[in-house]
Amino acid sequence: MPLNANAVRVAVTGAAYVAAPKSKLPTDATAPWDAAFTDIGWISDDGITEANSADTTEIKGWQGGATVRKVISSSEMSFSFTAIETSKTVLELYHKGAKVATTTGKSVLAIKAPGPDRRTFGFDVIDGNSHIRIVVPDGEVTETGDITYKGDEAVSYELTVTAYPGPDGTVAIKYSDDPAWGTTPAP
Repeated sequence: MPLNANAVRVAVTGAAYVAAPKSKLPTDATAPWDAAFTDIGWISDDGITEANSADTTEIKGWQGGATVRKVISSSEMSFSFTAIETSKTVLELYHKGAKVATTTGKSVLAIKAPGPDRRTFGFDVIDGNSHIRIVVPDGEVTETGDITYKGDEAVSYELTVTAYPGPDGTVAIKYSDDPAWGTTPAP
């Protein structure tokens, strides 16, 4: 199989977005996001990590105890990133269920015990003219990291978004205008 260096991608830049549940979803890799989506802001140089995991159950044959089949018993898709921009959007994502109230230039964040806070998420990954857009129609921040207040680093908010399946089982949708997505290397 011939190698194709032109198909090597680097996630040079991008963005993370959030919107209310059931917001209008994009249908391609480059159209502007609907006004319902808010750009989460600066993300640390670690970028965005997509994780896919599956738990399997092995079925063993009586004859010799060999594994004859594996059944997926559960699966999960998640996206992790660290927001380094402090904003109302980020604070409310990090502190699930909390709302920032601002009057006369002063804000209050009443932190509550976390409860369900499902939303729609989106991620753009860009390498020059190649775009990947990932849409999570039904997701939720399910894990957060510690916040460290230090004089030599940005206050940061580690967030992990878990993607939940829709009625047809779809947990995320990926769009791309990358020509490499549509080509198969010659044999």
